[in-house]
Amino acid sequence: MTQKIQAVRGMNDVLPSESFRWEYFEGVLRALLADYGYHNIRTPIVESTPLFVRSIGEVTDIVEKEMYTFTDSLNGDSLTLRPEGTAGTLRAVVEHNLLYNTTQRLWYMGPMFRHERPQKGRYRQFHQMGVEALGFAGPDIDAEIVAMTADLWRRLGIDQSVALEINTLGNSNERAAHREALIRYLEQHAECLDEDGKRRLYTNPLRVLDTKNPALQALCNAAPRLIDYLGEASRAHYEGWKALLDGLGIAYTENPRLVRGLDYYNQSVFEWVTTDLGAQGTVCAGGRYDGLIEQLGGKPAPGIGFGMGLERVLLLLEAKGRLPETQGTDVYLVHQGEGSVLYSMRLAQALRTAGIRVVMHCGEGSFKSQMRKADASGAAVAVIVGEDEIRTGTAVVKPLRGGDQEQMDLVRVPEAVQRALAD
Repeated sequence: MTQKIQAVRGMNDVLPSESFRWEYFEGVLRALLADYGYHNIRTPIVESTPLFVRSIGEVTDIVEKEMYTFTDSLNGDSLTLRPEGTAGTLRAVVEHNLLYNTTQRLWYMGPMFRHERPQKGRYRQFHQMGVEALGFAGPDIDAEIVAMTADLWRRLGIDQSVALEINTLGNSNERAAHREALIRYLEQHAECLDEDGKRRLYTNPLRVLDTKNPALQALCNAAPRLIDYLGEASRAHYEGWKALLDGLGIAYTENPRLVRGLDYYNQSVFEWVTTDLGAQGTVCAGGRYDGLIEQLGGKPAPGIGFGMGLERVLLLLEAKGRLPETQGTDVYLVHQGEGSVLYSMRLAQALRTAGIRVVMHCGEGSFKSQMRKADASGAAVAVIVGEDEIRTGTAVVKPLRGGDQEQMDLVRVPEAVQRALAD
């Protein structure tokens, strides 16, 4: 027997028994994004490796350890499967001059790739939705971005299960001054740092503060705070952002140790976190990256965005019982007898034209076995066609979740089904 080929570890199939839940979630996302005026952009899964090195940062975990990078056998170029969505989106914006005399509100959704140890809610191929608002400098767009995510949690019914944390990273000069003070502080306690902390001490000391190591929490809490190095403009932006969040009634916690794992962030940063998913508690994160467009070769323009791991949010929705249990269809069309196939196909098309979802039974099967399949399909109504119905030009409409069945002329069937679905 030929050996079966299995999926690559950490790159999972989404089977029909689960994909309808993804479709539900993605439908809510698309409706939300349309309501806020965001437009879809679709970029390649493979990009030039220097794009990510330049944007994400050479000494980040993603670039150092997690990227799927390979050499193109045709021309020797170094290519990488995209590990996140912002860099590719902004590359497309710069390449196609999308910010010429305008602003942009963009969103993307699709697979990303990182080579890390697979675990629940964190995979080597994962799926992410993200938004990028480009050309907006003030704290108003920062507040709208957060308000949009808060609106999403309400629509999904999990607003009581997530909490917002915010911080400011200031501008590059302010971060540089804070970086010097932070390195001096950490050098004085170098013997207390773990291996990750020692590795990051001189390359990315801010990430030392983001450690999850319990033994380092007191040390990090006492470290110099970036907020103490902010200038007037950065403070005004941060205070303006907080004032708008307060005015919108969006609760938040200021977390001075909140940093992002990517080098391009500045000013406002935020995370939505939950305690319902164990250690992997972040479900959505983002912030400003005002220098990134220029860094990628475009004219200077401000930007802010966020990324959301779909698998992580789906786990939370499942834990809270907020996902549909079955893949919905409205009608299962049961039929038997000579001429019933064509008769039923025409009836099914008439129902679909009326906006009703129909699964028509195909193949052989007794009425009894077909009715079992109708019940298992999750349909609310069975429409039944037999030789008597074909002869009289009728069909039987039978509610499957309670109610009396009725035989009627074909022209009445769509209205009867819609009435049964509404009950």
